[in-house]
Amino acid sequence: MDKPLPRSATAPGNPQGTARAERARDPWWDNARFVSATLIVILHTAGSIMEKEEVLHSFHIASWAFRVPAFVMLAGVFSSAGPLGPRPLRSLLQSIVLPALVFSLFFSLESRWLGAEFTLHIVQLPWTLWFLMSLFFWRLLLPLVVQLRHPLLVTTGVALAVGYVDDFGMAFSASRTLVYLPLVYLGWRIGQGYLHSWFTSRWSLPVAVAGILASCVVGLLWHRDIKGNWLSMRHPYSVADPLSLEWAWVIRLLVLASAAALVLCLLRLMPRRRLPLISALGAGGFTTYLLHPLVILPFREQGWISRVNTPVEIVGLVLCAILLTMVLGSPPVRRLVRPLTRPSIGWLLAPAPARQQPVFTATTTTPPPSTVTATIPAPRSATEQSTTATATKAP
Repeated sequence: MDKPLPRSATAPGNPQGTARAERARDPWWDNARFVSATLIVILHTAGSIMEKEEVLHSFHIASWAFRVPAFVMLAGVFSSAGPLGPRPLRSLLQSIVLPALVFSLFFSLESRWLGAEFTLHIVQLPWTLWFLMSLFFWRLLLPLVVQLRHPLLVTTGVALAVGYVDDFGMAFSASRTLVYLPLVYLGWRIGQGYLHSWFTSRWSLPVAVAGILASCVVGLLWHRDIKGNWLSMRHPYSVADPLSLEWAWVIRLLVLASAAALVLCLLRLMPRRRLPLISALGAGGFTTYLLHPLVILPFREQGWISRVNTPVEIVGLVLCAILLTMVLGSPPVRRLVRPLTRPSIGWLLAPAPARQQPVFTATTTTPPPSTVTATIPAPRSATEQSTTATATKAP
């Protein structure tokens, strides 16, 4: 039987203190989170010039599975499939809903400051914040999904079928929520110990290396043949798909299967020991994800990034993105913005219900005759005699 893989103590919904949680973190997940967050920041930084720069577009295709799909599966690793009682619901509100609303407002204010019209985003959160809306729904759906007889088969079928429903698009992040649901479930199973042999066997190491190299080769040779809408997962199928509308689900199935396999390869190659600097910065992956669009947006909208056009400038832009990831994920920045990334909810909700202690009641069940014993010591004197017998007591 597979053993559960160690998980960080700072998973969403864990009420442990920050200092104690930091000591209990598993560096394996933090290392993976840093790599994924860094790739996301690099591509968001260079996104406005990606189409005109071959090397950036190739890098975008080669690293796609290690960005959003990796983040999705890591979210599944740290998700709980338990019942949504008062405390888990309060945690969802504090760690997902309120940060999504706060940073959505910040995005609207910053866009207005940059000259755009002020828009209050509710149904469709701006830019990268779709992930938080999907994360909220994944947490609500996971307890139901794990009750299914064949969860992975059902969720994959839903992910393929939703492409034929026009109403499932970017509103409420509906399309991405359902399409990525199989990866969330797979991540949850990994957290429960599924595929433990893959992560520990020697034979899987060369297979993982081959998978990473294959992704690089595809990105290098065929990056222009892979359509952006195949990877975005946010739109219905199109009649322009190479296999026609009737067979468009085959492309999505191949993309999802490739994403899952490549994330498994990435995790297999990820060092499981604590790495200097990397592990500490990876612990702030969620903070990095929330903050980096607010830093990139002014440079993109003012046209500074679009001026990059030489190899030296491209390398410099990538290095700036890596530096931005390191700064935003650093412990001082995380502590500074914690009131925004995990705001207090005491002003909004009633006090949390106290944990109910088990109530023990005394019972007077008479044990079977074979278990009744009596001890009668010898009399110490003619006028003194004591008899002791066993009595039933409550536990």
